[in-house]
Amino acid sequence: MTKGINDLQPARLEQALVARGLTKGQLASLVGVAASTVTKWCKGDQFPEAETFDRLASTLNVEAEWLTRPTLPAVSAPLFRSNALALKAARAKLNERANWAQDLAALFALHADYPALNLPERDFLAPEEITNADIEAAAEECRQRWKLGRTPIQDLVLAAESAGILVVREETDIATIEGLSSWSSVLGLPIVLLSADKANGFRSRFDLAHEIGHLVLHKHIPPSPDRDRYKLMEKQAHHFAGALLLPAETFADDVRVPINLDNLLILKQRWGVSAAAMLMRLHRIELITDEEKDTLFKRRSARWGAKAEPFDEKWEPEKPRLLRRTMELLINAGLLTTESVVRYIGLSARDVEQLCGLREGYFSSPPQVVELATLRHNKTATHAGQKVANGESAQVMSLMDFRR
Repeated sequence: MTKGINDLQPARLEQALVARGLTKGQLASLVGVAASTVTKWCKGDQFPEAETFDRLASTLNVEAEWLTRPTLPAVSAPLFRSNALALKAARAKLNERANWAQDLAALFALHADYPALNLPERDFLAPEEITNADIEAAAEECRQRWKLGRTPIQDLVLAAESAGILVVREETDIATIEGLSSWSSVLGLPIVLLSADKANGFRSRFDLAHEIGHLVLHKHIPPSPDRDRYKLMEKQAHHFAGALLLPAETFADDVRVPINLDNLLILKQRWGVSAAAMLMRLHRIELITDEEKDTLFKRRSARWGAKAEPFDEKWEPEKPRLLRRTMELLINAGLLTTESVVRYIGLSARDVEQLCGLREGYFSSPPQVVELATLRHNKTATHAGQKVANGESAQVMSLMDFRR
């Protein structure tokens, strides 16, 4: 075995290759070594010299020290929200992104507590066991646990994060996969990764509700290559999403009969659900027949096309905040500094920004506070430095003293 930086963790290197979408040959070319050398690194049969090790870390855009950290137990096999043509490499890439979200959350958890898990417990071992009544009951229990009542959910991401679900919404550059959900044995919490490639708030809400359905209904069901079983699980998660977002009784009371697309557009802005999803829900609760559903979908396609709908841009996608606020909590408490966060986590600044829901450039150009006004304790003073009525100087307070 050749000597070198023998703290390199082969599993970390493999993880980075997948997450960056690189082959061993591509990495070898970028680092300036033979492809066989990278293969030996990945097997632990050889280790890079110090200079090569630094080039390796720079090429992968991670801290060198990160490559020496043992990997955590991987998250569970993801329950993908994707079409059947999604590439294996794309799935693997997003799976590693979920593992990186777990890594980041686990580091924060050394100093802070996340909300306790609050999801309905179901022990189904096969999707064939799950009935429509089971799905409706699970969605209703979820609303009850989260104290959402039966009215429109104002912010589903906030509700999910308050229930202990770690949500990450980032651009994936993988249009065929809209999201995934998995469980972290390290954290004892689920992780949901949503695609932000399509800035459609209605779709994003439904995708999250869909993933919550997987977490509740399919937690104990092992992944299967069986295509029919996959389709059934997707159908069940769709059903759960509709039931969670559109509770049967109150939604039905809002619907005007006879049902038409214009009325659905009004309800779309109230419930935060697309007209297409509402049509499926109306059919599910038997307010429209098969024939009526097909007719309305044909009218929808004729008027708006197959995908986009009016007002899609009117609902901003809901933003995750749990990881961002946890990071800010640690910084405000003095446990971390803004400058040290990236090094502490070990990934690139852009990785941390995406996983934590931070604006691009957060670490390179932190926001500057500009004090535009001041607030006085005593309103009788009219100018800075004037004496107040009793002859004492007025105390000037910065607006920054009034923090939430």
